[in-house]
Amino acid sequence: MQAQLETLAGLERRFAIAVPRTEIAKQVDGRLKRVAKTAKIDGFRPGKAPLNIVAQQYGFRVQEEVLGETVERAFAEAVTEQNLQVAGYPRFEPKDGEPSADQFEFVATFEVYPEVQIGDLAAAEVKKPVLEVSDAEVEKTVEILRKQRTRFERVERAAAEGDRVIIDFAGTIDGEAFEGGKADNYAFLIGKGQMLPDFEQGVVGMKEGEAKNVDVKFPEDYHGKDVAGKTAVFSITVKNVAEAKLPELNADFAKSLGIEDGDLGKMRAEVRSNLEREVRFRLKARAKENVMNALLEVTPVELPKALIGLEIGRLVEGAKADLKQRGIDPKLVPFNPQFFEAQARRRVHLGLALAELVKANELVAKPEQVKAIVEDLAQNYEDPAEVVAWYYQDAQRLAGPESMALEDNVVEFVLARAKVADEAVGFEDLMGQQG
Repeated sequence: MQAQLETLAGLERRFAIAVPRTEIAKQVDGRLKRVAKTAKIDGFRPGKAPLNIVAQQYGFRVQEEVLGETVERAFAEAVTEQNLQVAGYPRFEPKDGEPSADQFEFVATFEVYPEVQIGDLAAAEVKKPVLEVSDAEVEKTVEILRKQRTRFERVERAAAEGDRVIIDFAGTIDGEAFEGGKADNYAFLIGKGQMLPDFEQGVVGMKEGEAKNVDVKFPEDYHGKDVAGKTAVFSITVKNVAEAKLPELNADFAKSLGIEDGDLGKMRAEVRSNLEREVRFRLKARAKENVMNALLEVTPVELPKALIGLEIGRLVEGAKADLKQRGIDPKLVPFNPQFFEAQARRRVHLGLALAELVKANELVAKPEQVKAIVEDLAQNYEDPAEVVAWYYQDAQRLAGPESMALEDNVVEFVLARAKVADEAVGFEDLMGQQG
């Protein structure tokens, strides 16, 4: 075998490879002889057909298989000989020009991994988010838990903001019904923005059994293009008005949260413990994001297009799987690969930088780190010991905690060298909660 390496633009390389046709013929002949031992050909007992007859029936397929394997093997040998790291998959093509009588010639075009050099981490600036859980945050969380357990009780008064109403409605534009403009026994909360403002205000003040027409102006940028910017007339009938009732902050409420004796002090302590754990996870996630951004900034690197393409493919498949899980047919949603390109580039860039940082500084995940993460994750479940055992029953289940431990090591390594400044964050901002 002969292999000549050519450097193209950037990370792209090309091998011109030649394999003696005698080698290929020898392999084809040997494989045909093996096929002949079991071949079933009309007019002959199994394995008794002459080799030339076997070649007529199976020769093309066998030659294709041998050529495919020869290409793969020759490329792998050339890569090993040149000590190259191939990124993605090569593209194999016949060599230009007249085929050689004694050599099987082809070219393999591919990309190699770039050389990655971690920049000066001491020059990197990283913000480390900080937040101490106070009594106010605990009480706010208790109130959220109460709201989550809201009950609605029927009232005979007129509907007001905060009430849940059940209605029938039918809309028309210029006297014509339109798609999505009609529903029966439709429930919504007044004042939560679930319906258009004109619609909600039209329902305010209505009582159970009352009916009236309400003019509703659709915004110019409304998602339904057929009705955007138009005014509809909705015939609305109120079938039920219910007032929100929050559970009292008492022993029964504490018991509903798993506090067996109903002690409110224990309940608040449990809420604080869970809240501190969640805050710690979220602070860690934000710090990690800031560290990764800093790492990318100090580690410029040329990215292999092949790896970006593979990552885009994974992101598209992930998006399709997510839609399918939510009951939406992915075929109904157009997927533009360019939409995922920025995310794919970041992932590839980060993967290259992290691999180099971990390799150069031996930041591997230690068993005790993985165990600590597993035990921490298990605290979110009713029987933590059972969850820990579940993780350790299958090595593949530990892949997640091992990745988390590795990322922790990277974050710790970078923070120990970068210019770190604490950044106070608000509780609502961190938790994504609204009052």
